[in-house]
Amino acid sequence: MAIDLALYRRQVRVSDYPDIRLSAIDIFPEHPRKTIVFLHGYGGQGKQWEYQLVQFSNDNRVIAIDLPGHGLSDNPPGTYSMGSIQRDLRSALDVLGVKERIMLVGHSFGGAIATEFSVDHPEMVDRLILIATAGEFQLNILYRLLLRLPKQILNTFGPFTRKWLSAPPHVMHAWYHNNLSKWNGWSLFRSLDTPTMIIHGHQDRVFAKPLFEEVARAIPNAEEVTVGASGHLVMLERREAVNRAIQRFLDETPASWRDVEKSHLIPSRAALVNERNWLSNYDEGVPYTIAIPRVPLHYLFRSAAKRFPHHACVIFEGKRISYSHVSQEINRFSRALRSLGVENGDRVMLLLPNTPQMVIGFFGILEAGAVAVFTLPTTDPVSLSQHLYDTRTKVILTLERFMPLIQEVIQNVKEIDSSPLENIIISQIGDYLPLVKKIGMSISNKEAKISQEQNISPQIHDYREILTNQNRSAIEIDVDADDIAVIQFTGGTTAEPKGVMLSHCSLLANALQTRHWMPNAEEGKERFLCVIPFSHSYGLTTGLNVPIALGATLLLKADFKVADILRAIRKYRPTIFPGVPSMYVTIKDFPGVRKYGINSIKACISGSAPLAVEVQEAFEKLTRGRLVEGYGLTEAGPVTHANPLEGSRKVGSIGIPLPSTEARVVNLLNRHQEVQVGQIGELAVRGPQVMMGYWKKPEETEEVLSDNGWLLTGDVAQMDAEGYFRIIARKADMWYPEKPDDPAFPRDVEEVLFEVPQVKEAAVVAIANQPIAFVISQKERLKTEALIAYCKRRLPPKLVPRIVIYVDDFPRTFIGKVVRRELARRFLEHQKDETKQEMNDISKF
Repeated sequence: MAIDLALYRRQVRVSDYPDIRLSAIDIFPEHPRKTIVFLHGYGGQGKQWEYQLVQFSNDNRVIAIDLPGHGLSDNPPGTYSMGSIQRDLRSALDVLGVKERIMLVGHSFGGAIATEFSVDHPEMVDRLILIATAGEFQLNILYRLLLRLPKQILNTFGPFTRKWLSAPPHVMHAWYHNNLSKWNGWSLFRSLDTPTMIIHGHQDRVFAKPLFEEVARAIPNAEEVTVGASGHLVMLERREAVNRAIQRFLDETPASWRDVEKSHLIPSRAALVNERNWLSNYDEGVPYTIAIPRVPLHYLFRSAAKRFPHHACVIFEGKRISYSHVSQEINRFSRALRSLGVENGDRVMLLLPNTPQMVIGFFGILEAGAVAVFTLPTTDPVSLSQHLYDTRTKVILTLERFMPLIQEVIQNVKEIDSSPLENIIISQIGDYLPLVKKIGMSISNKEAKISQEQNISPQIHDYREILTNQNRSAIEIDVDADDIAVIQFTGGTTAEPKGVMLSHCSLLANALQTRHWMPNAEEGKERFLCVIPFSHSYGLTTGLNVPIALGATLLLKADFKVADILRAIRKYRPTIFPGVPSMYVTIKDFPGVRKYGINSIKACISGSAPLAVEVQEAFEKLTRGRLVEGYGLTEAGPVTHANPLEGSRKVGSIGIPLPSTEARVVNLLNRHQEVQVGQIGELAVRGPQVMMGYWKKPEETEEVLSDNGWLLTGDVAQMDAEGYFRIIARKADMWYPEKPDDPAFPRDVEEVLFEVPQVKEAAVVAIANQPIAFVISQKERLKTEALIAYCKRRLPPKLVPRIVIYVDDFPRTFIGKVVRRELARRFLEHQKDETKQEMNDISKF
């Protein structure tokens, strides 16, 4: 599976006076088995080790350094002597925090540098691999003549050599005269006592053949591997063969008893599987742990735009917009925010459906160093006012059609206190529509003008106008991976919504964890159907960040209208469709669904609600793809669990934890006590995707997030012997009818109610420790007395509903979850009104 190496690139300062930095790719997974350092050769760069970095990064820390003057490292004028190169290499390893012994791999003259380092620092090098390395480096006569030319003349060749040389002419000149032309490694080879392997291609013609052949004989006990059908760049030309050779050398027994003694410090894969038994159920190609890049989240988009500039990033109502174009719009928007006074850490709210403006706005906010505040356009004005006030939002990006809502919100906030809002940026739905559709729409700015005339205090700006004069280049603002990237409000199904603080690192981690769960997804070739709102944590990760990580195309849909969705599927052939069960149900039940070509969909992860096995089987039959159930919560970025796409899936389970994610079930009354396998308790998770905490709610944060990183999810769950988890209920929904250690759950009653044919849906809420049942009936309605009588026959007395109430529908979230706290509130309000009426009747009497 491809890895986006750009995300793992770091600038390492190796000198303060002058300020010199080396560029290094550093992939550091959890519990690395070894640390492998790769050194390129003369005129090369660290990225030449791409295939080796990908191959060995699952189990090992891998580092590829752009040597002084090469690649993306600084290239000031200088001597570039072997001594200075060695000092810079040692400094780089120190800055990177490499304390353990390393396997050092060098190609060509990088092998000479590796040899010198191994002789000078034998305590640091555990094993040495020299690839296409010679004892002397004698260039052919043409290259020698060119390198004797004055530097001023050599510099004129710079533009012509950039495609095949990764160092400018003045660096090549200094390296040759101060290193290559003088280096003789025969005596150094003979003094090596580090276990060494020599790899070379049998068709290598860069240097004289004896200069290669004698290397293995000069090094005591060296292992030699000759790779057929390859030349000097053997690690690129025959990467599988080279990787196999490195793996064999890596797997050999420790060099000494001291290494055996230290080996217990790094857990082996077997130990990790023993600790996390679900790992044995991972699909092939899914790593046990992943390395989390220490970069801001918007680097994810920058990297995708650099790799796939002309690829379609979004398709919106027929309009195709390339990664390059979206990147330029992001840069312009971030500059516009800074021009409006937005500074690092300021909050900017996005009140938008899934439109290009949402993609541009989100990454533009992050690039500007600000924090994106998400709220659904369906949020009621009172809640939206509270969100705006609590987060002290300075700017809102929205559509013109939401201006009446914004005006009401501003007035609500003013009644609480002075509004923090300074600027409103208004976009039109037609800003990114194809020309024909744009002309066909009657787009007017009247509402915005009226708002301004009504003296509403925030300044109002037209989205297109504020972008017009902005520079298209990226703005460079210092943003740390641990800074807040997003404030996202919880769904509020069991309690009042809270603002969840998610860092750049946690969101990037969850995007990569979910991306690694789909090892067969191909970079630059996938098309995601993006219907789940990005303003929801599930949509943000699976519908936006994951496809961007893949360089995929986002088929944006502002609403879920099944006929429109199916037409889009037929036209654009999406391959991956993250959704919720209700969406899959609606699609599978649509008349004539097969004619829309939904068999293009090869993978779906269903979240946010339980997935019925009948829905799963029917949808897979239609698409011939895989539909699996997952689990997450806003506080965890959100995805923590999923069923394997190819392997064993368990009906009714949320699956197993994602890479680098731990999960356990703890006692309902004691968060520090883990229960035995099969017992129920509260699900706790830990991983890099877990939130920083709740916005301005330290007490609530402390209730759910422990000092050692464990997050209490609030869900009651079970784990089976194979590490699969099953959700029983929300902890807030359970009650204790008799004993404090014997809880009851809504599903205990609901499953019995569902046995009654006349019951279409049921939701049970405990009020004052008594179960109250709310029922949506089929066309034929059974009397409440009959329902209660049936429950008495099937349930113990403590679980029999005390009251059954028929309703037309339940209060739900946008993804269809029943808001039980709202049911309880309505019931109590009803009881209160009835009590008042009774009191009035008594007073009249």
